[in-house]
Amino acid sequence: MADKKYYGADAIVDSLVNHNVKYVFGIPGAKIDRVFERLEHPVNPKAPKLIVTRHEQNAAFIAAGIGRITGKPGVVMTTSGPGASNLATGLVTATAEGDPVLAISGQVQRADLLRLTHQSMDNAALFEPITKYSAEVQEPENVSEVLANAYQEAVAAKQGASFVSIPQDVTDSLVRSSVIQPMQAPKLGPASPVEATLLAQKIKAAKLPVLLVGMRASSPEVTQAIRNLVTAANLPVVETFQAAGVISRDLEAQHFFGRVGLFRNQPGDMLLKKSDLVIAIGYDPIEYEPRNWNAEGKARIVVIDAMRAELDHNFQPETELVGDIAQTLDFLLPYMQGYDISDDAKTYLGDLQERLQTRDFVPNIDEKSGLNHPLSVISALQKRVTDEMTVTVDVGSFYIWMARHFRSYEPRHLLFSNGMQTLGVALPWAIAAALVRPNTQIVSVAGDGGFLFSGQELETAVRLNLNIVQLIWNDGNYDMVKFQEEMKYGQDAAVSFGPVDFVQYAESFGATGLRVDQPQDLEQVMDQAFATDGPVIVDIPIDYSDNQALGQTMLPDQFY
Repeated sequence: MADKKYYGADAIVDSLVNHNVKYVFGIPGAKIDRVFERLEHPVNPKAPKLIVTRHEQNAAFIAAGIGRITGKPGVVMTTSGPGASNLATGLVTATAEGDPVLAISGQVQRADLLRLTHQSMDNAALFEPITKYSAEVQEPENVSEVLANAYQEAVAAKQGASFVSIPQDVTDSLVRSSVIQPMQAPKLGPASPVEATLLAQKIKAAKLPVLLVGMRASSPEVTQAIRNLVTAANLPVVETFQAAGVISRDLEAQHFFGRVGLFRNQPGDMLLKKSDLVIAIGYDPIEYEPRNWNAEGKARIVVIDAMRAELDHNFQPETELVGDIAQTLDFLLPYMQGYDISDDAKTYLGDLQERLQTRDFVPNIDEKSGLNHPLSVISALQKRVTDEMTVTVDVGSFYIWMARHFRSYEPRHLLFSNGMQTLGVALPWAIAAALVRPNTQIVSVAGDGGFLFSGQELETAVRLNLNIVQLIWNDGNYDMVKFQEEMKYGQDAAVSFGPVDFVQYAESFGATGLRVDQPQDLEQVMDQAFATDGPVIVDIPIDYSDNQALGQTMLPDQFY
């Protein structure tokens, strides 16, 4: 018979319902088990769906994936002690990379907070430096208030993670007060109309203006406003990794000039250096430090954003237009209607477009090696990925190849860890994408090193029967470290590990395992992977011999 009493745990669940939370990811434990009981056996019929994961860190990654794709906080819930501390990597990544997350962890009873008892630690202090909001509830009647404020802070610019610690006796206490009702986010207006008209004049006076679009330009509203502006004014665009897909397929040939990130040797870097006016839209320095694209500190920069810019010697905007980004761009649009760049600028941009096209050339396959060239894998993947599909990318050498060469035409459909560069995010993000976009194919790309940071979540994907194709670029090393060590020291160190049979690994979880035994088999194996229901692992032996070419013209401080 259902318990009719209303506990702190009920207030937590009802608060999540009021914030329209669809999923909760996590692992239970004694200090928060009453909440898990209310999620697994809900009293409120609108309670979020509980998805138990295989590690708390991965639960945080999945929640962050929900946040990045939807713009609304994903929710992760864990028990006390290591259950809470295992969230740290996921939450620092979310906060750095602008992904809204609400994390809730259990805590020892309030009477034990200052004792050396089992799993007693200062949760709120632990997470305070790596989240936007960190608090511990001390009064059961305040549970809903704290969660409402945590949620609000997670969605406010710059979006990020909020953390709430809840002692066990708070979740077990009876609660009398009603939970906080859902609040509409405040609506920002456009930036100063005067500044917008002045910006139009600056653009028209410039010889080669360029839009540098970043993470906060990837919402549907801002993306559409940017597309409208570049169509009307024929402006060139450079994307950061997290802004991938802002420029659509039909605008690509005329307006897209590549992505910038990691190393300063891209066509986009050349355009930024050549430009006499850089309009940074929703750009965050953590995506690609200004010292890398404005090393001389001479660029003229105007910022359009929902928040003030972080200044440094290489990023000193002459004007900031702060307000709702989409509305600001919409206000600018009529002043730019019919504008076109000069013929000299068009000639230069044409040369850059040719660079972008020729560098995607797939080399001849060395069939004797048994290895696949990165561009061969990217080409095979590009043929099979449609605009509505989501591709999540882990961190490693493949990440550089994918960021430079793989094209995406819808925002938040090609996901990179671009601030913390955190290993293990790809499969958890793919799980998030499969839940949010259930009728589409999801692709996850990882190396043989990073995949095993979160590979246990393959069981979660199998349990949920998610259509995820997991590509593993297999070379037996932490190669992103390896090739940079070789460039710096002439040799590598501490980057090699033993082999794993990923086909058997997949099958042991109930997934499908495939291997590309010869380069000429790549296309057929990829077809089979995309035609198979449920999670599929594809083991691809990779040839990274061209990696050092990726690092040409790197600056001394650009080794990651």
